[in-house]
Amino acid sequence: MQGFLNLNKPVGFTSHDCVAKLRKLLRLKRIGHGGTLDPAATGVLPMALGKATRLLQYLSHQKAYRARIRFGITTSTDDLEGEILTQQAAAGLTLAEIQSALPQFMGTIDQIPPSYSAIQVGGKRLYELARAGQLVEAPLRQVEVQQIQILDWHPGEFPELELAITCGGGTYIRSIARDLGAVLETGGTLTGLIRTQSSSFHLAESLTLEELAEQLETGCFRPIPPAVALPHLPMIRLLEAQTVKWRQGQRLNWSELLEANPQLDFETLSQTPAQVERIDGEYLGIGQAAALETGELALIPKLVWD
Repeated sequence: MQGFLNLNKPVGFTSHDCVAKLRKLLRLKRIGHGGTLDPAATGVLPMALGKATRLLQYLSHQKAYRARIRFGITTSTDDLEGEILTQQAAAGLTLAEIQSALPQFMGTIDQIPPSYSAIQVGGKRLYELARAGQLVEAPLRQVEVQQIQILDWHPGEFPELELAITCGGGTYIRSIARDLGAVLETGGTLTGLIRTQSSSFHLAESLTLEELAEQLETGCFRPIPPAVALPHLPMIRLLEAQTVKWRQGQRLNWSELLEANPQLDFETLSQTPAQVERIDGEYLGIGQAAALETGELALIPKLVWD
């Protein structure tokens, strides 16, 4: 069984829990996940099955979330899983104040990840250090937030805000909740998080563990093919003679490729990996265009699917 699974991660499960569960359901040892989701979060978690684990590094880093933030509270984990650090009513907070503050959280921003996170410092994950009583602040990092949209506003003693957030990889929504609360001088913490997109996988097409079990029982489960999971990568098609060379790990002369791919652009494909398939659609792997020391232009195999 090779390919991808668009899993709708249940609440309370770690990403590693999902791997363990899928190994039993699918009777498959080689399973990996694309990115992580906190146990309290739900939603899209891309899973790679069999040799597709080698393709995880090529998934796009695009993410989208639905988040709920509560104001007037701060916690040790920046969500409701942690200890309450401060609590003071924020009934006077208005939606207009939030609308004025949100633009500073869009674009390329500096962000400090939560103290309880999977980021490694000195070879140890921050949540391991925190649980051992060693609170180490994660290093500042740059992340990309393309869009923040207000979905709903719930005024009250401890008002709550619902947001849709589109961002790049490595963005912590818990940090946005914490920092937005700090800017508004009320404190803030994340109370709910659903990942609605990760790479090319969307929530609407995701499967719960229960739905997957049903599909396996009826024999209708089919993994997502690599070419479908990696639509952001261009595709190069090989003729039969080129396919033989490719499977042997040989580089392919660029001019030869133009016969089946007349629109190939070397400059573009030297900047990004490309998918490779046989002219009949059989998946062959990942390649990269490169200029050799001899001056020859070639396609270099990076991952041979066989």
